[in-house]
Amino acid sequence: MVLCTGSIAYDYILTFKGRFKDHILLDKTHILNLSFLVDDLQKRKGGVAGNYAYNLALLGYPAAVVATAGSDATEYRDWLVAHGVDCRGLRLLEGEISATGFTTTDMDDNQLTGYYGGAMWKAAMLGLDDGPPNADAVIVGPNDPAAMKRLVRECRDRKVPFVFDPAHQLPMMDGADVTDGTDGAWIVIGNDYELELIQERTKRDMNRLLELAQVVVTTLGRHGSRITTRETSVEIPAAPARREIDPTGAGDAYRAGLVAGLLRGLDLDHAGRVASLAATYAVEHVGTIEHHYTQADFYARYKDSFGSDLPELFWAGSR
Repeated sequence: MVLCTGSIAYDYILTFKGRFKDHILLDKTHILNLSFLVDDLQKRKGGVAGNYAYNLALLGYPAAVVATAGSDATEYRDWLVAHGVDCRGLRLLEGEISATGFTTTDMDDNQLTGYYGGAMWKAAMLGLDDGPPNADAVIVGPNDPAAMKRLVRECRDRKVPFVFDPAHQLPMMDGADVTDGTDGAWIVIGNDYELELIQERTKRDMNRLLELAQVVVTTLGRHGSRITTRETSVEIPAAPARREIDPTGAGDAYRAGLVAGLLRGLDLDHAGRVASLAATYAVEHVGTIEHHYTQADFYARYKDSFGSDLPELFWAGSR
């Protein structure tokens, strides 16, 4: 069982059929005031905890959510349960609104996001004991910073492997917080910009980050990803997309695939490719958890994408 923490949210996804860079005047950035007429608006279930858990469930790996949400998330909770996610650690708080994100994506897949935390700001009330016992690992996703600190501390104290994924909460975290989250982590993960921020905040280069964490993963969008350990660095190709619809949620799908692959005994290269393919499925749909595939679909697509078979041990013991 993987405990998935972070937000349970609703995402408003807006599509801009233009390029942000064409509307930014470099000599006027001190009075930046941009307005876009968007071409599409979608409301979707999201939030990193739900995203991680759904993708793990698709891959047949047991997942549970430990998070706070508003009373408006009843249908979302029931939907997760129907897809096999353990929601005993999901608290719906009366009178609170679930976290809400507003993301605008342009033609180059650049994104502008505004985020309202809502009930997520109460997440520090929950810890590992609020979810199912004997977790194989915990994903500490972007959340109320106090909740992230609590979960990291509990994982470290109990020697539970944890993934530190601060993502869009990095601007709210100082160097001590980021260093603490990295210290003892099984995996530290972020895109190339986030990894730069992590190194800046901790005042540690990649080698010194690996003094604290076992694995550091840098996601690179269309250029794949890089998985670095103290012994090696592996370049992972991106799985080709049949259509590129919406990149929102691809990173969370990647994290679920990587964790499932490693926990099932795959080496870094195979686990990274599972993660890459899981992310590509998300890119091909609007919304973070609107995609679906079967075990047979995933096997066939893996071989088609990478020219080799997915080791059969990946699905051993899956539901």
